[in-house]
Amino acid sequence: MALLPPAAHAATFCDRPAEISATEQDRQLQLVAIARRELETGDAVAALVSRSGTDLSRFRINYSHSGLALKDSRDSPWSVRQLYYACDESKARLFDQGLAGFLLSAGNTAPTRLSIVTLPGLDGEGLARAALDNRRALALLSPRYSASAYAFSTRYQNCNQWVAEMMAFAWHVPGTDPSSATAPTNQAASTSASPPASATSSPSASISAPAAVPTREQAQRWLRSLGYDPTPVVVPSHLVMFAAQFVPLIHSDDHPVDDLYAMRLRVSTPTALETFARQRVPQARRIEFCAIDRRVVVRRGWEPLPADCAASDGDEILTMAE
Repeated sequence: MALLPPAAHAATFCDRPAEISATEQDRQLQLVAIARRELETGDAVAALVSRSGTDLSRFRINYSHSGLALKDSRDSPWSVRQLYYACDESKARLFDQGLAGFLLSAGNTAPTRLSIVTLPGLDGEGLARAALDNRRALALLSPRYSASAYAFSTRYQNCNQWVAEMMAFAWHVPGTDPSSATAPTNQAASTSASPPASATSSPSASISAPAAVPTREQAQRWLRSLGYDPTPVVVPSHLVMFAAQFVPLIHSDDHPVDDLYAMRLRVSTPTALETFARQRVPQARRIEFCAIDRRVVVRRGWEPLPADCAASDGDEILTMAE
């Protein structure tokens, strides 16, 4: 399997995140320990995990990066399988990273946020099995990366879009023929590597006789059939046009013209993935963690914490060790 080289990371501009202090590192590691206990006490084998990182507050977005935490990961329990952009190779890669590394790779963020959506039952088992199958996971990977990738085009892909397409493959309706579905708007030619002709691994528990190895076109048709509809991100026109011309990892040529004129870009975000998981898995459970100074606010439920992470009735407040 293609792994992410140590020099690669998910920063939009391929700049190195600033070194974090020992105090900040300890704070984030304590947050990870709290989150891991939540995962280990549940009965799910897969979880959608999202973290803060790139500052997207101007778009009212608190989370920038998602991956799939898998209990039976070959790397270590609850390692996160995710897409990162390998700057030194100028293409996207899949990478397995421990939960601590997943959070620490964001660098110094304030406040530090981590959201977990546990996926129990056959839905979680099917997703875990599909995500851990290297051939299937890589078949849904495009080397052409765009941080602003349109959710229904195969021209580019961002980190969250790979997760969405993996969910679609694992959860599509048994017996569905994706080729008969309406083709995605503004569909570009797929840049994914040609998949193997057949697969010998068992299909996931929640799907019946799926395509042995999926394509991105199939996954996006399944996304549409399953009702995946990411809330448009409202972007000031001058930011998109400037970024598309001068920032190599942001593109706009895959988006429908009407969306560009309206400056409402349908991009897969962590919030869109959580909404999709909630719709498809009734037993899904969301736990959000926000670390400020030496406190961690823990909220259980689908109502997100506010931008300042102020606690409300029912939230748990934990004090970190000095």
